[in-house]
Amino acid sequence: MALRGLKVLELSGLAPVPFCGMLLADFGASVIRIDRPDDRQNARLDRLARGKRSISIDLKVPKGIEVFRRLSSTADVLIEPFRPGVMEKLGLGPDILLNENKHLVYTRVSGYGQDGSLAKKAGHDINYLSISGLLSMLGRSNQKPHAPINLAADFAGGGLLAAYAIMAAIFERQTTKQGQVLDLSLAEGSAYVSSWMWTSRDLPMVWFSNQRGENLLDGGTHFYDTYETSDGLYMAVGAIEPQFYKQLLIGLGLDPNDETHNQMNIHEMKKKFEEIFKRKTQKEWTEIFNKLDACCTPVLNWDAACKHEHNQDRKNFLFTNEKQEQLIPTPAPRFSASKLPAVDRPAPNSGEHSAEILREIGYTTEHIEKLIKENIVQSAQLPKSKI
Repeated sequence: MALRGLKVLELSGLAPVPFCGMLLADFGASVIRIDRPDDRQNARLDRLARGKRSISIDLKVPKGIEVFRRLSSTADVLIEPFRPGVMEKLGLGPDILLNENKHLVYTRVSGYGQDGSLAKKAGHDINYLSISGLLSMLGRSNQKPHAPINLAADFAGGGLLAAYAIMAAIFERQTTKQGQVLDLSLAEGSAYVSSWMWTSRDLPMVWFSNQRGENLLDGGTHFYDTYETSDGLYMAVGAIEPQFYKQLLIGLGLDPNDETHNQMNIHEMKKKFEEIFKRKTQKEWTEIFNKLDACCTPVLNWDAACKHEHNQDRKNFLFTNEKQEQLIPTPAPRFSASKLPAVDRPAPNSGEHSAEILREIGYTTEHIEKLIKENIVQSAQLPKSKI
């Protein structure tokens, strides 16, 4: 496996940190989630925990801190989701942990970063997008900005970027033999993943206007938009290049040689496309455009996407268990040589692997039982004889 041997500690959180941990686990890393005592609700909400193990530690007491530091001293990576200062108050800041483990990549994932005027403020994805400038670019013309759920900050600018940064730090560590601290701000990550939107502003063929929803790729053109079909479903059109636009017109029954169908006749053609697409069902349009290279595809819902022929061919969605209760996207990209873990690995219950993990770092059975009895560590394994 690509990341076999990489040991990761993931402090329990939601969205970006669990996603980062899942990415590393999906490519072979050993990821241990550090849960809080009696925090089963958070564990239930974490839907990105497959293949991880869980130990539940009370980090508000000295003995719990001691357990965590012992764990950290054996780890390659630590990922924490708190506001600045929280880890320091616990006595688990980077100065302490890196002093004990000089190879540790200490990854801090916060909303606004470790310093600055907003550093200690609360926020969510939409707030991070708003100050990054990205949110102002998203939405239809003459309508309010529209957040793409929490994909841009939490997952793209957060978890995905954190995983990339961790691997860069691990690569550098091969030369320096030293770990380091990674300061990932979700607001800055959002801006970074939107770099092209900033650097392309001088391209008139892309940005027709300074207003959102009036440009090449944001719904401002008729040849890059979605259209409702007669059955209330939608088709996605991305016929940017002239050769694809010509095929699109042919599929719609329009004469590509008619000057009124010119690609730059945006407003009139958008109205015409809206009217034409409503004449047939999504299935009928799909059958038409399957025969043409027009960059026109059906907008599929969850169930239909899993059943689509191409996705079936590539096994792009897989069931998480034999009961076929839940489909998930297959990890990407694909490796030609490295064998990756299966996607049907179970998510851990809070504290499910506490005893197992403690044994791995040198605790005796007697000491483990004492830690559990004193509620320093919680274990989902019962009875004690199975510890």
